[in-house]
Amino acid sequence: MSDWLTLLPPALAIIVVFWRKEVILALLVALFSSELLLMLQGQSGLTVSVLQSPFQTVERIISVLSSPGNTRLLVFSLMVGALLAYMRHSGGVTALVEKMINKGVARNQRQVGLLSFFTGVVVFIESNLSVLTAGILSRGLYDKFKMSRARLAYVIDSTSAPICILILLNGWGAYVLGLLGTYPTEQTAVSILVGTIALNFYALITLAIVLFTIITGKVFGPMKESERALSKSASHTEIDYKASKARYMVLPLMTMVIGMLGFMYWTGNGNLTDGDGSKSVLYATTLACMLAYFMMIGSKRFEHKELVKVGFEGMSELLPLVAILLFSLALGGSLRALGTGDFISGIVAESLPLFIIPALLFLAGALISFTTGTSWGTFAILIPIGMPMVLNLGLPPSLVMAAILGGGVFGDHCSPISDTTAVSSLASGCDLLEHVKTQLPYALFSGALTLVAYILVGMFWIGV
Repeated sequence: MSDWLTLLPPALAIIVVFWRKEVILALLVALFSSELLLMLQGQSGLTVSVLQSPFQTVERIISVLSSPGNTRLLVFSLMVGALLAYMRHSGGVTALVEKMINKGVARNQRQVGLLSFFTGVVVFIESNLSVLTAGILSRGLYDKFKMSRARLAYVIDSTSAPICILILLNGWGAYVLGLLGTYPTEQTAVSILVGTIALNFYALITLAIVLFTIITGKVFGPMKESERALSKSASHTEIDYKASKARYMVLPLMTMVIGMLGFMYWTGNGNLTDGDGSKSVLYATTLACMLAYFMMIGSKRFEHKELVKVGFEGMSELLPLVAILLFSLALGGSLRALGTGDFISGIVAESLPLFIIPALLFLAGALISFTTGTSWGTFAILIPIGMPMVLNLGLPPSLVMAAILGGGVFGDHCSPISDTTAVSSLASGCDLLEHVKTQLPYALFSGALTLVAYILVGMFWIGV
């Protein structure tokens, strides 16, 4: 079977997404085709493969739950729905919005945008937590000032991952250090990573464009239409409830953020960067849910049965996104078994002028991340290809690493099957496809500038 066929499943997913505007169908079609190709790879007959592929597809979806990390991510997504519902129904969101406006913290669209941006910057310890905190804090304010949820999804998505990949005092940093530590480089792994900060052009350009958008208030392309329509597909209900006390939102939110840090420290045995992100974010969200529940019970305004119903209604609102997450994770596992990422990266490594290697590694990272929906998997595939090039060809290690890291984040920003994209939609209350459509022009513009930058830097640093 031709290696080029390994590109068929992600290609089908993208075609169906843009043709039918249906993510779940696209994921299932891609997953079925990937499992069919895997069976054909195993020398099964065509008829047998076609008949058995639906069952293999189901088994692949079930296998997602064999990973504790994946299961925690799915449960966490449901718990977020309950937490958001408690914050809304308690009147805490409305109260906080009114308080921030009265205190002058958020008096206009620019201040609201900066608030969501800097929240994402401050909470750099974990990308999902960063997105979640900024999204929950800002949803009501964006509604109040007639800003679309698509703009909020763009701001938090394009702030969290670039900040996390630049600062790297988090799970991403520990993961990349682990991948780097096996190579006998002259520089330490830490110094190589520090060197990537100034060379991670995609992250820097993306953050600059987000700030430009916030400060000027100018939006372009599909985002402008979403601003006009005020995200018709999102239900703006955050400030429809009668205001009570801001603490009904502030305390659970602070519990989630502080709890995340505490659990990262605990699961990392005293080392924050070694902590387990999936455990920590689930435990922290659960703790925040419990606090919100007991605060509402203590207020004497809610009964237990009413809160149980509110919690499950909140979870049900996010079930479509949880399904998308589940199928995305299953597709990622299937594509890894198929070798899609290995094939793309192998093309990059063949007969290339040295100066263009960083630019092509950036492109390869974007393609792998886009087609598989995971930047972490992209790093795992490309670092073992890029670092031997550094050792054998004398390439600058920080430049090569920056290109790989930036490419992974770029592809993730463009991908409709990325779990990060789904979590950003979840946190902002924006329709997933609307988020992808409105963010794509910004990501592509940043990616194009980054590609030019890597070509120019490669020419001057490595030589033609």
